[in-house]
Amino acid sequence: MIKKIIAIVLAVAAAAGVWLLLGGVKTLQIKGMMAKFADMKMPPEAVTAIDAPEEEWTPAIRAIGSASAVQGVVVSTDQPGIVEKIAFESGQNVKQGDLLVQLDVSQEQAQLRSAQAQLKLAETSLQRQKNLLQNRVSSQADFDAAQAQYDQAEARVQEVSSLINKKTIRAPFTGVLGIRMVNLGQYLQSGAEVAPLQSLDPIYVNFYLPQQSIGAIKAGQDVVVQADGLADRVFRGKINAVNSVVDEATRNILVQATLANPEGLLRPGMFVGAEVPLPDKEKRVLIPATAVQFAPYGDTVYIVEKMTDKKGESYTGVRQQVVKVGESKGDLVSILSGVKPGEQVVTSGVFKLRQGSAVQINNAIQPASSQKPKPEDS
Repeated sequence: MIKKIIAIVLAVAAAAGVWLLLGGVKTLQIKGMMAKFADMKMPPEAVTAIDAPEEEWTPAIRAIGSASAVQGVVVSTDQPGIVEKIAFESGQNVKQGDLLVQLDVSQEQAQLRSAQAQLKLAETSLQRQKNLLQNRVSSQADFDAAQAQYDQAEARVQEVSSLINKKTIRAPFTGVLGIRMVNLGQYLQSGAEVAPLQSLDPIYVNFYLPQQSIGAIKAGQDVVVQADGLADRVFRGKINAVNSVVDEATRNILVQATLANPEGLLRPGMFVGAEVPLPDKEKRVLIPATAVQFAPYGDTVYIVEKMTDKKGESYTGVRQQVVKVGESKGDLVSILSGVKPGEQVVTSGVFKLRQGSAVQINNAIQPASSQKPKPEDS
């Protein structure tokens, strides 16, 4: 029995020795592999880079606004009546005074002829009384009565003529008509809408700026406007008014600019982007927006420079640099601080880099960087 126990103990000890030996061998192998991996260098990342240029920059204030007509109304009726004639088409250009709609005035025209006849009779009676008064045959009272009858008849003619004019609807100013809202033979109540009329040249653009910009803007400054759907067109005008109050809810102030619009491309209600260039120009470093990693804790770029590894060997690596970003134009952003002119900045491939990463610059294909980009799908 004792012999069996001793044999079992020896067998267990031998197995344990084998396992310890194998564990030691594996440990040595792993340590050797780790040492080899520690000496290995990661291959450099392929990136594009540019030497950050310093260029003349025109600071500008940008905002979103909308277009509105200098003159815009919905033409409506003053008197009720039946539509007898429609003298315009939807979307037509009209001049001030052009006939738009004629209501039925047959009854008023009959009244006008009666009033004109009364006026003619009163004029004859007045002239007769005037001759009699000059010959001292009639009294002054008779002449005054004839004069009063003449004045009443004349006022009646003017009254009926005014009523006819009110049933003759004309364009109050030159502009472009909208969609027609009346039909021939339709009975219109007083105040019924006929068609919208907008004066499109010139045209207003209204936009809001933060109250911090009040000191930098004033009437007479240039404004550059672009609209969705008209990406290739740039409209230029001038600020004509800055509102006298600041919106308490948003702390923004309303600014109004006037722009020439001879082709009528800008329409009231259109969504537009407005830019107010500031007069003071300055030098700024410009880099493509693709070079900047935007983050809540701070915007950064990667600057290419010569570095030294742990073994003292030199290589081309990147340094992550926090920057202060200013205004942007197209594909470019201006850098207020963090990048010096001439420093080499990574423009693409920044997402796979970290502090000290080795890089290989390959500028065969550079990302687009233009102040006035023209996307293919715009």
